[in-house]
Amino acid sequence: MNKVSIVPCSDYSSAKETIAKALDLLGGLENVINPGDSVLLKPNILAASPPEAATTTHPAVVSAMCEFVLSAGGKPVVGDGAGISRPGATAKALKASGIEEAALKAGARVVNFETAGFTLTEVPEPLQFRKLYIANPVLEADVVISLPKLKTHELTYYTGAVKNFFGTLPLKCRKETHLLGKRDLFGEAVADLYSIIKPDFAVMDGIIGMEGNGPSHGNPVNSGVILASRDCVSLDIIAAEMIGFEPLKIPTTAGALKKGFGNQCPVVVGTPLKEVKKKFKPSSGGVSTAPTFLTRRLGKYYTIYPRINQRKCTRCAACYNNCSPHAVERLEDGSFRINREKCILCYCCRELCPNNAVEIKKSLLATLLTAKESLFQKT
Repeated sequence: MNKVSIVPCSDYSSAKETIAKALDLLGGLENVINPGDSVLLKPNILAASPPEAATTTHPAVVSAMCEFVLSAGGKPVVGDGAGISRPGATAKALKASGIEEAALKAGARVVNFETAGFTLTEVPEPLQFRKLYIANPVLEADVVISLPKLKTHELTYYTGAVKNFFGTLPLKCRKETHLLGKRDLFGEAVADLYSIIKPDFAVMDGIIGMEGNGPSHGNPVNSGVILASRDCVSLDIIAAEMIGFEPLKIPTTAGALKKGFGNQCPVVVGTPLKEVKKKFKPSSGGVSTAPTFLTRRLGKYYTIYPRINQRKCTRCAACYNNCSPHAVERLEDGSFRINREKCILCYCCRELCPNNAVEIKKSLLATLLTAKESLFQKT
C-alpha cells in the first residue's frame, strides 16, 4: 500500500509506455478497478493554460490513464474545477489544456465540477471543517484516481496527489480554507477533504514539472519522471524529497499524516530515488505569506457572486430547482433571489438559466484584481 513506483520518462511521446511500467510495478489497475466501475480521474486543471506551460496535467497522461481504465474494465470519467473565481473558467481550462479533447478521444466522459453540483458531506474526525461541499462526480465514483502535476506551490511549498483534490471543492469553500491564514491550518483543511474522498490510486505527471512561483506562474523544468502509488500521501513524500523539499514539512502531507493517512517511510520500487533527484527552485512566496489578520480582512472585501436580474428573469425556476445548497430562494411574489450566505459559488444557476438572467457582481477589490489578472494574461 505504501509503495511508490518511479519510472524515468524524457518525453510525452512515451508517456503511455512509461505509465504502463509504473502501474505494473504496483500490480496494475486490475487490483483496484472492478468491471463496470465508474472511475473518476482527477487531473490538475488549474487555469486556461496550454500543456507546454506545465500548469496542468499533460493531456498525454490523461489519455493514457483513460485507456488503462478501459482495459481494466472501468468507465473513465475525467473531471476537475478550475481555481479561478470566474464563471466558465473550468470549461475554458478543459479546452485550453487539451485535456477535454484527449479524454473524449480516449473514450472517457468529461465532467465540469463547476456545474455538476455539490453535496454537503460530513468530515470524519475533523481538524478544521466539520462539513465540506464535494463535487458530485467524485462522490458518485466507485474509484477515484489522482493525476497531479509535479509543481512547487507558494502556500504548501509543493503540490501533488493530496493537494490535487482541492479542485473538488466549490470556490467559496476554497476561499474559506485560504482564509485560515496559516500553512499548517490550510494543510489540515485539505486533510479533512482528503478524508472524505479517500482516493484509490495516484499517477503523477513529473515529465515536465514546474519550479519557482508555482502553481501557475513558475517555470517549466524537465524533471523526466512518472511516479505512481496506491497511496497519495506516500507518493507526495517521495515526490517532495525528489525535488529537494523536506517531505514532512509539506503542510498537506503533515495534515494527512496527522489524520492517520499514509506512511512516513514509503518503499520505492523501480528506479531508485537518488537517480532521479532534481532540486527545484522554491516559490518566492506572495499573498499567502501575509499575516493572518490581513488575509482575513482582505477576504471580506474580495467578493464575486451571482445575482438575479429581475428584468430578465421569466421565473422558470431552473436556478431554484438545481441549486445544491438551496441558496436560490423563492419569494412571496414568485420571484427568486440568491442568498449570499448560502451560496457556494458553483455558478450552476448561471449555467442553467435559459434567459441569461443570472449576472456576476464583483466588489471593487475583486474588479481591480481580476482586471489586473486579465491584463497580465494578455501581455
